[in-house]
Amino acid sequence: MTNSIKDQLIQQLKDRTAVIAVVGLGYVGLPLVVVFGNAGYRVIGIDVDQRKVDSLNKGISYIQDVHTADVKRLVDTGQLTATTDFSALRDVQAVSICVPTPLKKTGDPDLSFIINATDELVKYVHPGMVVTLESTTYPGTTRELILPRLGECCGITAGEDFFLAFSPERVDPGRKDWTTYNTPKVVGGITPNCSEVAAVWYQQALETVVPVTSAEVAEMAKLLENTFRMINIGLVNELAMICNRLGVDVWEVIEAAGTKPFGFMKFTPGPGLGGHCIPIDPLYLSWKMKSLNYNTRFIELASEINTNMPRFVVTRVQDALNEQGKALKGSRVLVLGASYKPDIDDLRESPALDVIGLLMAKGGLVEYHDPYIPSLKHDTWQLQSVPDLKRAVQAADCVVIVTNHSQYDYGMIHEHAKLILDTRNAMSKAAKGSPKVVKL
Repeated sequence: MTNSIKDQLIQQLKDRTAVIAVVGLGYVGLPLVVVFGNAGYRVIGIDVDQRKVDSLNKGISYIQDVHTADVKRLVDTGQLTATTDFSALRDVQAVSICVPTPLKKTGDPDLSFIINATDELVKYVHPGMVVTLESTTYPGTTRELILPRLGECCGITAGEDFFLAFSPERVDPGRKDWTTYNTPKVVGGITPNCSEVAAVWYQQALETVVPVTSAEVAEMAKLLENTFRMINIGLVNELAMICNRLGVDVWEVIEAAGTKPFGFMKFTPGPGLGGHCIPIDPLYLSWKMKSLNYNTRFIELASEINTNMPRFVVTRVQDALNEQGKALKGSRVLVLGASYKPDIDDLRESPALDVIGLLMAKGGLVEYHDPYIPSLKHDTWQLQSVPDLKRAVQAADCVVIVTNHSQYDYGMIHEHAKLILDTRNAMSKAAKGSPKVVKL
């Protein structure tokens, strides 16, 4: 009986008669919906946000990396429907959970979105269903948090009646070369049968699937990827502060080191960490290890350095203005770029928000411009992107480049700005060696 359930589900996945549900229709879930739809599956998107559901059912994308034409085609052919009603899970054979996993203000993991989604799934889970968690979390979440809810509550056994796995998302918004389709997909199940079924499922829609022996391996692999980046970014951010003290150009140092053909991987400094993954994921691991009486010193130190970078940026603005006989208080400061990385509209954990808030707290008269983000609302302040960039550059006492969008005319900015603090080395070609450009 056990093999027949597994074999039947695998056959349904292979012949595309299985119905797919994706819970959470954000930066991870919506691209996954389109990939499954393109592979020939009927897909049901589930989200608690009625606006997202209404948009998708009209065939309109709200994610920059997902084209409206692709969504409309899937809606028009009946392959995609969206709903806020979790009872739609009753009729599906495969479920992917792609909900947010933020940090609480205390720095502890906020797993409420996973718990809420799982509690809804409990009502409709049934034999012959495969469930994967894609939300980044600490090792053990799939086995310790989701498995007891689905198995014990419903009287079904993982690996026999239903199949449970973890498959970490690897989404980098704005990339054209590596997408949901062609980025290798790690999959690890609660049991070998779970790994097999989940791997077969993803193999039908994705270019490369990498099975691993357990959900914990898959969970830990994701955290290693982002912890590696976070620690190395912390290193070069500290290097930027060191070079500032020494009067050395940190960007020239990095470029010189990068000519070594082995044993070195180039990372660059910036105004702080942004995005959902790198500032947050390593702290999930740190939190988990504290429960095991282990202190993750590298992670904590790198997090401290990266978190303090917006303050370092503001200090550099103060110093640069002082050199011109001006105080930050009362000076007009124009921040260029609000998204956490170039050429996207993603504000998650963007250091620009902290930079703007700190500049305001010190009395700066702050404006901002971002071609992708028309307005900002954060804690006690809100701003609109300035409509006339050239005029704002001319009026500013200091222009701070926080996000180096490719569509900015850096030559124009250099020509009309009085003073520029460049945190991204964006002016390296337009104004190399210019006395009015101050580097991070």
